[in-house]
Amino acid sequence: MNKEINYYKNKSIFISATNTDVGKTYACEKFLRYFASKGLKVGYFKPCETGVIDLPIDGSKMLKLTKELNPNFNVSINDVVPYQFKLPAAPYVAKEETTISLSYLKQKKEYLSSLCDILIIEGAGGLMVPLEEDLFIIDLIKEFNSEAILITPSKLGCINDTLLSIEALKNRDINFEFFINLYEDKDSFEKVSKPFLEKYFKKLSFLDELQIV
Repeated sequence: MNKEINYYKNKSIFISATNTDVGKTYACEKFLRYFASKGLKVGYFKPCETGVIDLPIDGSKMLKLTKELNPNFNVSINDVVPYQFKLPAAPYVAKEETTISLSYLKQKKEYLSSLCDILIIEGAGGLMVPLEEDLFIIDLIKEFNSEAILITPSKLGCINDTLLSIEALKNRDINFEFFINLYEDKDSFEKVSKPFLEKYFKKLSFLDELQIV
């Protein structure tokens, strides 16, 4: 992380990605452990999870971890994942007749923030995934007054996906850092994508290099 640990106290960090299946939940685990290892009481929030049959898989896993790291985070899965839908699709489609209330999500975010020093918020899919016709995942970052961490992949095509997502964040004046998740096309990344990314950004941050003490 580029800033002193005290900078992050009483803040929220919104973890999004260039697309679905890029590693947001894995990143949440890494950052929950990272900030807990630095002495901060951590919290977790996933405003919406789709593809839910019985319980939200990602939300349940992260809530269990969060309670292990911060026993004071005594909340239910419905607090942590207030909107749960069965269809594995964008929330706008999966919600059917349900209205996703921004004010309700902001209330939940404030409540969860009161139980921790830093709240890790996990988005759904990529930045431009719709919740309502005029509300997208990227909009939540500003509405929650959060800083953003963008997770980008190592697979072929990651240059385009990374630059487009960063352009969207910059266009909305959102403060962000980005981390590369080396998981797909990992062996070819050094030759196929890294040369340009390293030249363009000068310094790259990798998710697995996050130091947990």
